[in-house]
Amino acid sequence: MKPFVFSGLAAAALCLAAGSAQAQVDPLQVRSWAASCAACHGTNGHAQTGNEVLAGANKDEMMKKLMDFKSGAKPATIMHQLSKGYTDEQLAAISAWFAAQKK
Repeated sequence: MKPFVFSGLAAAALCLAAGSAQAQVDPLQVRSWAASCAACHGTNGHAQTGNEVLAGANKDEMMKKLMDFKSGAKPATIMHQLSKGYTDEQLAAISAWFAAQKK
């Protein structure tokens, strides 16, 4: 009976692992989402025109700002509109991508 229980648990663990693997986003897709920020924040987050530099920024602070833009809590000229075009998970992935870029 114990081998049967163990194999059932192993199968359940594999199903969970497969489900979490599908939940991960393709890094190339995240880079494509982040590319839409280049007009204001520069290629790879290296702004040159007085806009906020995103490369190497704190991902949690960036995510907070994005969520504030999305909810309308932080006023903006365009960011409140752009942030509404992404899911919270996509915004988190974008934040993490910019945070991982070299300053």
